[in-house]
Amino acid sequence: MIYFISDLHLSPRTPGAICIFKAFLERIARPDVARNNSLYILGDCFETWVGDDDMDDPCHQEIITALAQAGAAGLATHLMHGNRDFLLGQDFARAAGLTLLPDPYVLSTPEWQFVLAHGDALCTDDQAYQQFRAQTRNPDWQAAFLVKPLAERHAIAEHLRQQSEAAKSEKSAYQMDLNPGETDDFLRQYGYATFIHGHTHQPARHDHIVDGIHVERWVLADWSEHRGEALCWDGEQLLRETLHQS
Repeated sequence: MIYFISDLHLSPRTPGAICIFKAFLERIARPDVARNNSLYILGDCFETWVGDDDMDDPCHQEIITALAQAGAAGLATHLMHGNRDFLLGQDFARAAGLTLLPDPYVLSTPEWQFVLAHGDALCTDDQAYQQFRAQTRNPDWQAAFLVKPLAERHAIAEHLRQQSEAAKSEKSAYQMDLNPGETDDFLRQYGYATFIHGHTHQPARHDHIVDGIHVERWVLADWSEHRGEALCWDGEQLLRETLHQS
């Protein structure tokens, strides 16, 4: 089974979501099933990430340990950067026993082909966010940010988080969603593969007709303190699975 999740936004503020995530990992990484399963986290696993030198944080350690234990049991875990945790690096990946993926990423299985992305790069109607995204993905900006003291980075991240939340109330729905034309071009570029992404917090299945070809686009759900969701590929179809605290 292949599992797709995104937008968990895990942090000390979300102990319920962390419990759901750990229980989910334990289930899909059981010794009898782990090597037959794989997990793809498509961005925003964490609410914020200010650098791999912050891994000693108890909340981060709890999540890293759970991921590492799942990997040691045989679960193949892959993670893509989101707009909140784009500074996750190779030190984190090694500690968590997972593989960092580029965005987008083509996943080919014996039965089907998927293209995976966080989704934010296609929200091109939100020009202010795209400018911010371009700035923060710049290696020079990241290098300058990562040499700041840890406390200062946390303060900046919290300020940016609050700004982001406030800005949402001033943006229209179309600004925060994927641009239709850009999305069709993306589907065309990636050979009409089934598209799976997160970011918008608007879980749905969309039908696109691109050059006369039907293409499915699946939007992953965001997680809350009481509920998570995974999209599952069983080799024949995609199904949504609701996750609760055990």
